[in-house]
Amino acid sequence: MASPSPAPPAAAAAQSPPPRIGLAGLATMGQNLALNIAEKGFPISVYNRTASKVDATVSRAAEEGALPVLGHRDPRAFVLSLARPRTVVLLVQAGRAVDATIDALVPYLEAGDAIVDGGNEWYQNTERRIEEAASRGILYLGMGVSGGEEGARNGPSLMPGGHVDAYNNIRDILEKAAAQTEDGPCVTFVGPGGAGNFVKMVHNGIEYGDMQLIAEAYDVLRRVGGLSNSEIADVFAEWNQGELESFLVEITADIFTVTDPLDGGSGGGLVDKILDKTGMKGTGKWTVQQAAELAVAAPTIAASLDGRYLSGLKDERVAAAEVLEAEGMPSGLLERINVDKKVLVDSVRQALYASKICSYAQGMNLLRAKSVEMGWNLNLAELARIWKGGCIIRAKFLDRIKKAYDRNPELANLIVDREFAREMVQRQSAWRWVVSRAVEAGISTPGMSASLSYFDTYRCSRLPANLIQAQRDLFGAHTYERIDRPGSFHTEWTKLAKKSNGAAI
Repeated sequence: MASPSPAPPAAAAAQSPPPRIGLAGLATMGQNLALNIAEKGFPISVYNRTASKVDATVSRAAEEGALPVLGHRDPRAFVLSLARPRTVVLLVQAGRAVDATIDALVPYLEAGDAIVDGGNEWYQNTERRIEEAASRGILYLGMGVSGGEEGARNGPSLMPGGHVDAYNNIRDILEKAAAQTEDGPCVTFVGPGGAGNFVKMVHNGIEYGDMQLIAEAYDVLRRVGGLSNSEIADVFAEWNQGELESFLVEITADIFTVTDPLDGGSGGGLVDKILDKTGMKGTGKWTVQQAAELAVAAPTIAASLDGRYLSGLKDERVAAAEVLEAEGMPSGLLERINVDKKVLVDSVRQALYASKICSYAQGMNLLRAKSVEMGWNLNLAELARIWKGGCIIRAKFLDRIKKAYDRNPELANLIVDREFAREMVQRQSAWRWVVSRAVEAGISTPGMSASLSYFDTYRCSRLPANLIQAQRDLFGAHTYERIDRPGSFHTEWTKLAKKSNGAAI
């Protein structure tokens, strides 16, 4: 028999109406989001299968200002504690755990009630659950939540998609709980179906690219310029005061100021002691897979994913370095490059900025392509707006991305927006210089290189794809189009080549 739910604090019971919203899943994100909602003046019921997490959340609520958080230890009491129409937010691990939690709660929900999944879920799972919920008259949202632990507690970026009535039922709550900017709360109804989850997935793909590019900038500064951790901290702190102002640049500056607490007080940087193997949870891979399925070029994001895969081959990389060094490969820089530190720092700044714009452009193009395929009618300007605060990829230039799509909602690519085009042209010399110096030094910069190749390919009015089409037609009779007349053509290339070669002899 389930343990009875603890009675709510007397003051909360006397002063507060029944909560309109509940939250199931009290790991770090769930607990912090529940406290955030309560702090904004909305009573909230919470539930978790593990009773200790319920108790911990209620205790935190009491410690952080007697927040109106009501704990429950069984699903029935949890659901029935809510005022109708009920809204239950789920913050549990994506996949089977979501289905299991829904199965535990659905028997007590009624038509008109709503379920909101706040996890990093595959968008097609959300679309399936929307249909299953609809068969019971239950509304459903798949809501991306970005900002990590701090964002959940103090204001995340929220990307809800699914049934608009489910959103409208708690719109006031979400708008108060979300991060706040001069343009308003960082939440909007994204679109129907799995749109919210898909948008969050692409957000994470852009995040992969952004983090890879920042890591490459650090590597070039360290290995080509010989900058110390202290100097790198100062560089990123300075960059965060200008066009590169963003959450990721800000925290990077902080990381390089932290010394290792386990080194006995020698003052060595903690970042230098971290194993160079990057973890991942799958959203970056989904982004690249979707880009491939939709025929959208996303080389910067793909390069960042490959970088994580290669980082995981630590033992193989160490062994490869030993084998190649034995064959004469230098262990350090291939070529000692004398560069002025100030010139290097400024050039890397420009290269990082231009590369980041390419990463965001690729993500936006993927969103637009999926929107067309699914009929979601995504508003790219509005998505840029809600990413300006709370989320991991929040950055100063998102305001300018928003304005670019406001000027032209059908913008083919951020690179051809007049303002961004001007900046890319102004920075391309420094960008090429940084990538060239990295290549000369034997330093891998897959993200910056992929971004530069993307830029050069996209701006090129005549690509060597004509040769590829000729090859395809020769070995597979795939046909080709001509530049001087309409229609599809096929040529007997081998026969003509033999005839031509014979004539030449």
